[in-house]
Amino acid sequence: MQPVMRRQKISVSKQVRIILSIALLSAAILYALLEPLHTVEHESAMVELESLPDLLDTPVTFEQQVRPILERRCIVCHGCYDAPCQLKLSSSEGLRRGANKERIYEPRRIAAMQPTRLFVDAKSTAEWRSRGFSPVLNEGEQTPENNLKNSVLYRLLRLKQQHPQPAEEQLPESFTLELNRKQTCPTPETVDDFVQEHPLWGMPYAMPNLSKPEYQALVSWLAQGALAPAPPDPSAAVQPQIKQWERFLNQSSSKQQLVSRYLYEHLFHAHIHFTGSPAREFYRLVRSTTPPGEVVDEIPTLQPYDDPGTAPFYYRLLRYHPSIVAKNHIVYEFSDERMQRYRELFLIPDYDVRQLPSYEPEIASNPFKVFAAIPTISRYRFLLDDAHFFIEGFIKGPVCRGQIALDVIEDQFWVMFFDPDQPVFTNTAQFIGKMADELQIPAESSSSNLDLLRIWTEYWQGQRRYMATKQAWFKKIGTHDIGHAMDYIWDGDGKNPNAALTVFRHFDSGSVAYGLIGSDPETAWIIDYPLFERIHYLLVAGFNIYGNMSHRISTRIYMDFLRMEGEDYFLAFLPANRRKEIHDAWYVGQRSTIEKLFSAPQDWLNIESVSGYRTDDPQPELYQHIKERVGGVAQQAHAKNRCGRIDCSEPLPGANEIRADRAMHEIAQLQGANLHAFPDVAFVRIRMDDPEQDLAYTLIHNKAYKNVTSFLADEHERDRVDIEQDTMTVVKWLEGSYPNFFFSVALSEIEDFTKHCTTIRNHEDYEKFVDQYGVRRTNPGFWALADWFQEESARNRRILSGLFDLNRYQNR
Repeated sequence: MQPVMRRQKISVSKQVRIILSIALLSAAILYALLEPLHTVEHESAMVELESLPDLLDTPVTFEQQVRPILERRCIVCHGCYDAPCQLKLSSSEGLRRGANKERIYEPRRIAAMQPTRLFVDAKSTAEWRSRGFSPVLNEGEQTPENNLKNSVLYRLLRLKQQHPQPAEEQLPESFTLELNRKQTCPTPETVDDFVQEHPLWGMPYAMPNLSKPEYQALVSWLAQGALAPAPPDPSAAVQPQIKQWERFLNQSSSKQQLVSRYLYEHLFHAHIHFTGSPAREFYRLVRSTTPPGEVVDEIPTLQPYDDPGTAPFYYRLLRYHPSIVAKNHIVYEFSDERMQRYRELFLIPDYDVRQLPSYEPEIASNPFKVFAAIPTISRYRFLLDDAHFFIEGFIKGPVCRGQIALDVIEDQFWVMFFDPDQPVFTNTAQFIGKMADELQIPAESSSSNLDLLRIWTEYWQGQRRYMATKQAWFKKIGTHDIGHAMDYIWDGDGKNPNAALTVFRHFDSGSVAYGLIGSDPETAWIIDYPLFERIHYLLVAGFNIYGNMSHRISTRIYMDFLRMEGEDYFLAFLPANRRKEIHDAWYVGQRSTIEKLFSAPQDWLNIESVSGYRTDDPQPELYQHIKERVGGVAQQAHAKNRCGRIDCSEPLPGANEIRADRAMHEIAQLQGANLHAFPDVAFVRIRMDDPEQDLAYTLIHNKAYKNVTSFLADEHERDRVDIEQDTMTVVKWLEGSYPNFFFSVALSEIEDFTKHCTTIRNHEDYEKFVDQYGVRRTNPGFWALADWFQEESARNRRILSGLFDLNRYQNR
């Protein structure tokens, strides 16, 4: 009996221990549930609060301490539509809106996406939350601890400090830097997982760490609630000008209403600057439900020609207060002289506006119908006055990636314009009125169907009829001596540097310079009024960045039509017996595909229109004639590129500057395989003994894509024949919005730098070159050099400069 009883006691004792263990475990779980969570973010926030004793005692000033850091370290990657996760940090409104994983630049999108324009498509944080944006700041109880531990932005800044930038020469492949990379957009709910999975992906992403003072300033600001001042009111210098312009634009006569509509549809994307106002004060021209004197309530239409509704609306000037980024900074000046010019062009001429045109889509998107009452010469002169602004509209654009439009053009080409005072038949009201239907551009459709058939059945057929009609007129113009033919090219009236422009394409971005820059290009455009107007309505007024695949492809193909038209006008100035040879040399690769799909009338190629050529190589000879024709404004063009004005003083160069210029000139002679490893755009700083005398240059790699057949080809698809046609343009200013790489060279090494350039044959040679002169993403001196380029641009072009975007900076 005793052994049995002993076993029973042991069994009972074991059961008691198990019960006690379960009870203790349950109590521990209950305690954990009831007690405040000491999470990673809680501990991290507490560490920050303890390490920054002045976190609460000393308020951080946004303008003096925070804005400069945001601009130079954050907005340089989060400033445009293609900001990662749509997180635009250029304003407090963008910061409070937060992030969204939906990609704006999605070429395969079947259905149009809901637009997400900051300040326009939603007016409150709650509205943005309903549109799928997640917060990056604390939106709960406002305490310093909560403001850090509940902030995604803080967590990413802290992550970078905990896991600094790798010190290797190049970043490892674990960093994804492609523009079309898969986006990882942490939310307050997923940021812990993100930190665990990507410990090296803190902010600034794939860039050197913030300095300790920069980091402390941002963390202090976040802990104190990320406060920012209210947007500034118009300055005293601008207030009377706003009243004057709003009064002018909102006059009630039918004539004025039509003119104001025309102006708005061409200036809606402008950063308007008033003469005599502070250099960095800009405005947008908008349509508002409220009249002048009341708070602006912008009407959120996608296109400027969309129906604003049946209620009365007013043209208003709204201050643009975000930080200025170079990519979408397209400046237009308002002044008393400008208003007087508008009166001369649009109001003094005697014409009647009997009925205001409708906003029906097929009418509203055709400026040749809507504005038929306004004299054609007035509209053309308006565009010519500021041709750089309007060409920049489609090259630089209201969008941040322009491959759909830009992949139809050459990497470098020149643009000229027909003289408005010459009898060019395509510029006449009679001709344009007859051709208005044929000049219709593809209008954005709300349908998600791929309605691409209209490109062939409607738009191309209209373009063919337009070209056939032009060809019939072309037969009647007779033959002109080359000297006399040059009178048909606008010379800027001897004073306007907009007469000749150079367009640079940097793969999916671009820029526009005044004058004829670089070596003679393979192609050039000459533009008349119908072509100029359609370029604007296709790629600026009518392009919907949120549109579907059908819209994008239709735009891409129609832009091919317009590019061919501009190049054909240039060909018309060459001898008939050489045109086809030159034309056929252009149309290889993807161009040949376009020509086969869209066969254009070509009888005009055999009609002689210009005589008097003296050489067997007429294209360079024509270029020389054009240079002489626009030579009267070459000096003004150079000044505009350097300082943004036509009257900037430029001291004579000293011996050191001449030495640097000579070295850069040698680099500009490089071509072919020597350039294969160079990026599209590289900024070069040449360091003098006195840093105040340092010089800035831009190396622009002009790539040939003649043998590429894909619509969306990149440099990896180019063959050897293309590479051998590459050229380099070097300019003595900072050109482009997206620098791909920085070089820093002491003047004492400038000849070695140039010599080394000429010996590059492959990527290995280029890497050695970068080792010696380049500044990689991992270089501790990267931010200092980036700041110098930003400051150099701002110093020389106070009104026109904007922050360079570093999203495309190479990992080389």
